[in-house]
Amino acid sequence: MRILITGGTGFIGKALVKALEEKHQLTLLTRSAGKAHLTLGNQHKLLGNLGALSSLDGFDAVINLAGEPIADKRWSLEHKQKICDSRWDITARLAKLFEASETPPKVFISGSAIGIYGDHDKQVHLDESFDLAHFKDTGKEEKFPHSVCAKWEELALECQGITRVCVIRIGLVLGLNGGALKKMLLPFKLGAGGVVGSGQQGMSWIHREDLIAIILFLLNNEECQGIYNATAPNPVSNREFTNSLGTALSRPTLLPMPASILSLALGEMSQLLLEGQYVYPERLTQAGFSFRYTHLDNALANLFGNQ
Repeated sequence: MRILITGGTGFIGKALVKALEEKHQLTLLTRSAGKAHLTLGNQHKLLGNLGALSSLDGFDAVINLAGEPIADKRWSLEHKQKICDSRWDITARLAKLFEASETPPKVFISGSAIGIYGDHDKQVHLDESFDLAHFKDTGKEEKFPHSVCAKWEELALECQGITRVCVIRIGLVLGLNGGALKKMLLPFKLGAGGVVGSGQQGMSWIHREDLIAIILFLLNNEECQGIYNATAPNPVSNREFTNSLGTALSRPTLLPMPASILSLALGEMSQLLLEGQYVYPERLTQAGFSFRYTHLDNALANLFGNQ
């Protein structure tokens, strides 16, 4: 297949490119050709911006993973706008290119995140059938991650009727060379890891290998379309995650991080750590996808070489 990928130099994108490059012709949308060649090799076609395309004729598939990292900087108004624009603008442009195509790609896989569900305790079983209108129905405040993802998904789903669309709501991606886990490792290795806030907030995680396998599964299964939760079948609380990570690293987890300190240090962005949700991949399971890492202890053992 001839595949256009946005976000190919990111934590998820790099692994996806490696999984696809032997059998497919890849075109990567990137602002940095030098970085792309350095990290991914020089065998792929690079595209500096979507303005160079008048349509998507010639591509068989589009995978859209572009987006400014949401947890790298404090959420100033300027940075919030950058987070939104980096997702919304590219997705909107892709939708217009799909519309302009005489022979559009057969599938459009576009990223999203589980932050769209908002903050919920363990009693709320969050699968793809969950009604997102609950924010208005219950009077709950619509948080920034929900707002970002809601419009992001809306723009991608505009392509329904033109092509097969799969939107993946991605959870906490576990891998050693990027993502949230990389940021957690140093304090844990120093014995300074501990429960965050109440410790009861949900952490819906997924091993990066399983996430890449999900994208390939959706790419190759023509009956799959719509919304899919890209999370392992067994989400955990922050306390359970903390204990499992400490065990995997053979380090104590005795230093809790109070919510008040996090809120002071990170401002609004602290909700990424203090709030959570328990998300389940019902539609993937029903479609026949088989997870390799279904339990957190096994996923961490694989990452840290303990099995």
